[in-house]
Amino acid sequence: MKKYILPVAGALLLVQTTSCINTEREVGTSKNAQKVFTPAPEGSRSRLSERSVLRTVNAAHYFSNTKTKDSFILQLRGTKIATAQANFIILSSKGDTLRKEIMPASALINERDLADPQAATTRDKEIAILQGMNSFFRDDRFVQPAIPKTSVQPENVDVQSWSSVKEDARAVGFDYVGSGGRERRLAYSKKLSRAVVVAE
Repeated sequence: MKKYILPVAGALLLVQTTSCINTEREVGTSKNAQKVFTPAPEGSRSRLSERSVLRTVNAAHYFSNTKTKDSFILQLRGTKIATAQANFIILSSKGDTLRKEIMPASALINERDLADPQAATTRDKEIAILQGMNSFFRDDRFVQPAIPKTSVQPENVDVQSWSSVKEDARAVGFDYVGSGGRERRLAYSKKLSRAVVVAE
């Protein structure tokens, strides 16, 4: 029995020593020697969750400031494109959040992109959602002034928000389709220091 234990122990010691030498050599030539690699837990590898980002579309446009552009972001989050949530975010050039809105991905579907809306497959809807993301920040959706002088205030819009934007001829409006498929116009009120809905 002792005859077998000694050679096996010697072989194990040799393997361990060799692995240490290799590790030292690898660390010596590594560009990130101080950074310890931590693998993702086995259960969470390549799995999508409700917070997984499937796609992001960005645009830079004048909105809250006439000298610097703000960042417009549309992020699709979820496990599947058709059932995901679209996160619409506007960040100022200083990094402040001016607007954050969550809507179902289906709100991005333009019925004209579907040959037959009633017979549309899941794949057809996914393609339409991605097309909707591509055109979400089109240049023609930004208008200036945000409220023309001849406009009459809509009933469902806050009086203070509407009047503060109407006073500012340099205010920029952004048109988009929000939750429930309703089209709305968003503008930045310098007087109130926030983004407000001026038409819906």
